[in-house]
Amino acid sequence: MLPIGDDNSDRRVTPLVNYVLIAINILVFILLQGMGGNEKFTYAYSTVPAEILTGKDLATGMLEPTPVPVYFTLITSMFMHGGWAHLLGNMLFLWVFGDNIENRIGHVRYLIFYLVCGIIASLCHVFISGDSSEIPSLGASGAISGVLGGYMLLFPSRRVRVMMGRGVGEVPAFVALGIWIVFQIINGMGMLGGDQTGGGVAYAAHIGGFIAGLALIKLFDIGGTKGSVINR
Repeated sequence: MLPIGDDNSDRRVTPLVNYVLIAINILVFILLQGMGGNEKFTYAYSTVPAEILTGKDLATGMLEPTPVPVYFTLITSMFMHGGWAHLLGNMLFLWVFGDNIENRIGHVRYLIFYLVCGIIASLCHVFISGDSSEIPSLGASGAISGVLGGYMLLFPSRRVRVMMGRGVGEVPAFVALGIWIVFQIINGMGMLGGDQTGGGVAYAAHIGGFIAGLALIKLFDIGGTKGSVINR
């Protein structure tokens, strides 16, 4: 079940921040990561659990020296991806669900909400991995998971267009996102035969970001632009 759109009939704000976030992610992947070919840049700016927990730039093995304080990689890693499928999948979810959150809470609050959720998500992965892990992690998935958590709480009944098998249908947001988070939890617990890294997927970041979005969205929504909410 792949979300491809939702009801935007109540949107009153052009989602400029969401557009900029999508553009930055795409440009970083193409221009700075060389579409995955520039491993030196990728390894230098990815989040490494051992570096975050020790505060030291390890630069050993596959790791490259980090030109910025290692804690800053909690942000830089949010704008990098491991491949085209990773990038396009994340940007699709951000395109579908991010504009509604930005319309609701405004540009500045949305940007802060996105970044805070992404940092919390990365920290969840870091603490689960431990200070012995030198495996770099990257991607916007944690921040976008926060957006999904906020969407789930604010717009649980909004109709979401999804691809199902060979056709397209509509389901309430709580169904589309509920299936997504259950899948993350199952995989994160290793119940499908995986481990905590999910074969290269940081499920702890996905779950942590989603919970952060659920926990924080009401705080960011205080005094936000309510508008006329459809299908609530």
